[in-house]
Amino acid sequence: MRALPSAPVEKVIVTYKSKAAEAGSNTAAKSDTAEKAAKTGEKLSFERRLAGGGALVDLGDSATKQDLTEVMAAFRADPSVASVEPDIRAYAMAVTPNDTDYTKQWDLFEPTGGMNVPAAWDKTTGSGVTVAVIDTGYAAHTDVAANVVSGYDFISTSADARDGNGRDADAKDEGDWNATAGECGAGSTASNSSWHGTHVAGTIGAVTNNTKGIAGIAYNAKIQPVRVLGKCGGSSADIADAITWASGGTVPGVPANATPARVINLSLGGASATCPSVYQTAINGAVSRGTTVVVAAGNSNANASGFTPANCANVINVASTSREGNRSYYSNFGAIVDVAAPGGETRRSTDTPGTVTTPENGIYSTLNSGATTQSAENYKPYQGTSMAAPHIAGLAALLKSAKSTLTPAEIESAIKANARPLPGTCTGGCGTGIADSAKTVDAVTTTPPAGTVFTNATDVSIPDNTTVTSSIAVTGRTGNAPAALQVGVDIKHTWRGDLVIDLIAPDGTVRNLKASSSSDSADNVLTTYTVDASSEVANGTWKLQVRDVATGDTGYINSWSLTF
Repeated sequence: MRALPSAPVEKVIVTYKSKAAEAGSNTAAKSDTAEKAAKTGEKLSFERRLAGGGALVDLGDSATKQDLTEVMAAFRADPSVASVEPDIRAYAMAVTPNDTDYTKQWDLFEPTGGMNVPAAWDKTTGSGVTVAVIDTGYAAHTDVAANVVSGYDFISTSADARDGNGRDADAKDEGDWNATAGECGAGSTASNSSWHGTHVAGTIGAVTNNTKGIAGIAYNAKIQPVRVLGKCGGSSADIADAITWASGGTVPGVPANATPARVINLSLGGASATCPSVYQTAINGAVSRGTTVVVAAGNSNANASGFTPANCANVINVASTSREGNRSYYSNFGAIVDVAAPGGETRRSTDTPGTVTTPENGIYSTLNSGATTQSAENYKPYQGTSMAAPHIAGLAALLKSAKSTLTPAEIESAIKANARPLPGTCTGGCGTGIADSAKTVDAVTTTPPAGTVFTNATDVSIPDNTTVTSSIAVTGRTGNAPAALQVGVDIKHTWRGDLVIDLIAPDGTVRNLKASSSSDSADNVLTTYTVDASSEVANGTWKLQVRDVATGDTGYINSWSLTF
């Protein structure tokens, strides 16, 4: 962190004892100031009375430290003075980082397409949190190195790993290039190494205020590289084991993780109509150990439900937005997307695929210049939901650092509830909007004022393919409902993805709280939704409407509440 400037003190604050004439009389305070000026030989002037009762005394802009010492000593020697202190200066702590390429990181700070990251740094920078980047491994980079902790190489096939063996404790990125077209199956193309994991790592945790390169979102968090992608991608078996290990679980034949991650970033995926059980089991285990799992929605401009692990339950599914705040032309979309984040566009949708025509609109991060094997470190803009996901992983680290007791569900809920609507367009569904870092951090670190709680704890059965309601009569309120109406929901129901949940206001206005999801196989809905109900009159009958859209699983509304 940069040192704060040392500004000269030009004024002092004098507090007089309550019985002294100067405590209540500006004329007396002016007279006393003139007396102290004569005593010290300084040009002192009474400026004004402060709200707390103190007198602000100006020393002038030429006062030295010695002058200040003499003036304060003169006031302290006066028996009518309770205290005297310098009028010191304060500075905004969310200062612009001194990293040389920070200006290229529009995704952090621009008001249109950015994620409002700098304003969160006053409260949290990710200290004490480890983020696992389950990806291609790590290409050594001096702008990330200080934040890297030991990871693991989970690629079990030596030919894919390119390191001469299977799994080992070295997460070094050996390159993911393909020498010839068709080498990795029909339709695969020849390509250079991407150094993808290093780009993701920089976005999350690049060292900041080191007068070089870029700033990381959670720049005091630790990055744990976990290698699963090599030649021709990676296997679901290896990726699932990596998820388990990174979150502190046990993997046969692999030493325990000494620094388990509380956040996992999965900027990877493949086509699949359902979430493979090997993924879901690993993800559920990670979440049960307190680890938030963040997943890229995918880059096929298609419904994310057809891609995995984006379509797994218990993850934060992230779509990509452009610098203009639109859904990126390549980003997947759909009802299973939870939230959006900057993923950039290094070309326009109408430009030739493979070209880079708008590099300034991509996500700028750490990389390596090697075409196949590692060479010199560098920086480069990329685009993709792979770039959007680490923005949310970084935010999750900020939240966990700010409030260590947060669960993965609470982190997801906070990020979604405090997102802002896309300033541009999103066809198909981009979750709750673009994540807002500062607003989300403020939400989890600020104790909300106690409100009046109205509750209905009468059980209401939810049969298959039916719609039921539960009512709460709100009385004794004045005016409209709050802009942050808290709707607490406790529903017992197997395969909660069957459920659509709405809040119905007294005038019949319907606000959707939860959509259905064919891939959300988890049990129960136990959460609090935040709803802007400021356009509604508070008093009246509010209803929780629950619709079951499938067969095979049933349950009941256990209770629900409204907090005004």
